[in-house]
Amino acid sequence: MNPRIEAYQARIEQVLDRCLSLPDAGSARLREGMRYSVLGGGKRLRPILVYSTGEALGAPLEHLDVPAAAVELVHVYSLVHDDLPAMDDDDLRRGRPTCHRAFDEATAILVGDALQALAFDVLAHDASGPASATARLEMIRLLAHASGTSGMAGGQAIDLASVGQKLTAEAVENMHRRKTGALIQCSVLLGATAAGIAPGAELDALKRFGADIGLAFQIQDDILDVEGDPAIIGKTAGADTARNKPTYPSTVGLEAARSRAHALCEAAIAALAPLGARAQPLLELARYVVNRSR
Repeated sequence: MNPRIEAYQARIEQVLDRCLSLPDAGSARLREGMRYSVLGGGKRLRPILVYSTGEALGAPLEHLDVPAAAVELVHVYSLVHDDLPAMDDDDLRRGRPTCHRAFDEATAILVGDALQALAFDVLAHDASGPASATARLEMIRLLAHASGTSGMAGGQAIDLASVGQKLTAEAVENMHRRKTGALIQCSVLLGATAAGIAPGAELDALKRFGADIGLAFQIQDDILDVEGDPAIIGKTAGADTARNKPTYPSTVGLEAARSRAHALCEAAIAALAPLGARAQPLLELARYVVNRSR
């Protein structure tokens, strides 16, 4: 593993632990469920993107902790809710029982609700974030947009409505860009906003980069659902096929899916040209997205 990525992972774990040290969570069970769901697992790709983008643009790590934590809290809230029986009904997440299995369904719903609220509270109030109120407001806007009907929630709604249907490749891409891609692109833009980037060629390049790797990430997830090892990926393989859900491999085939993921990776890398040598950490992440085994 890249030492820089390991350092980011260790850092965000400490930041998340601090965010989840809640003096009054309503009940000990809710606090325990939040901590169980967030800490001690996951790739932390979204915080890593925040850190990598922000540092490439000259932001101090201290200004990146808050957006990195916020986007991961929203991501975990979405996983907790996606795993519920009313959604994907999964028993395994990050190599251990899902929140509603480890606790109960009502607690899992509240854990997701509380994590989403905490994400925006951290962005708005945490003293270690950027001092600029304008930057904080823009980060709140970005995260809200990526989480809502134009992004993650809308994509999940399409996913649920598409069970048993045959979709075109374009329709699957639209679903993936919303459900998964929007929050990944948002992670890049949060890092850029915390660094104080102005509108222009570099911001446009990062938007294209984030959009392309977001879609590539979900296509690779679809591939791993077909051929991944549950012991490595940390969740049940073949779940999408068992539920008769449209995925990229089921729509165009495994080889075409691999080809599309790698083409998106190359497009993402090409988009970063305006950043020059500063983009090297992001280039490495783009290649990781399509070559990972978990």
